[in-house]
Amino acid sequence: MKKHLLIVISFLLPIFAAAQNPARDYTNAVLWQQTSGEYRALCFQAYNFARLSLKEALWADTSKKPNCVIVDIDETVLDNSAFQGHEIKKGLSYVPEDWTEWTSLAQADTVPGALAFLKFAASKHIETFYVSNRDEKDYTATLKNLQRFGFPYADDAHLVVSKGTSNKEPRRQKITETHNILLLCGDNLSDFSNIFYRENKNTFEQVNTNQNLFGTKYIVLPNPMYGDWEKPLYQGEKLSDKDKAKQRLERLKSY
Repeated sequence: MKKHLLIVISFLLPIFAAAQNPARDYTNAVLWQQTSGEYRALCFQAYNFARLSLKEALWADTSKKPNCVIVDIDETVLDNSAFQGHEIKKGLSYVPEDWTEWTSLAQADTVPGALAFLKFAASKHIETFYVSNRDEKDYTATLKNLQRFGFPYADDAHLVVSKGTSNKEPRRQKITETHNILLLCGDNLSDFSNIFYRENKNTFEQVNTNQNLFGTKYIVLPNPMYGDWEKPLYQGEKLSDKDKAKQRLERLKSY
């Protein structure tokens, strides 16, 4: 009897452990990005709109500055879902040391449609600036990852990483001093303007106010795995993954 009980317990332990693992909340999000045709379709749709919008912007352009587009990197041109899967299997949501290990490999795949769009932009003599919140320690490996796939303008002059702040607005403003920005691509609203998350503003209201810019000036890529959208869900400081999972459940709408 004891032997049979031990067998049953050993079988159930992984199930109980999985149920108690808050990181598994993200499993479906990562699998959706890695396996669904819908994810690829949305990416192609975004970059198809980007191409059309870029053509219109060029037709209306009167600036004497060189033209450019600004793109975020993570989940905009490079796919990091393998890193997210790695963390989930370890029972974690995010560990900075693991992220550094991942970026150093320079193995992130391309987001569908990204490379073709940026090559199209380059064919129209439009430069690309890669404005990322990756740290300076990730710089060399990030450049290597972009160059591995032949992304245009993947060089020191066009890769702009974080230097102590996640606010991209100063970096965007710096680019406007020398270039005319025709289009911005990103998976997070702060990739376009800091109006969306500044001073805890309601992102719904800000998106509604600026709705005409989406699909024209702002091109949004799908990212169900992480982003600034998640921060307002939590109350408190130094929350554990378990605390965050509890608050996520409490924030769900139901009936």
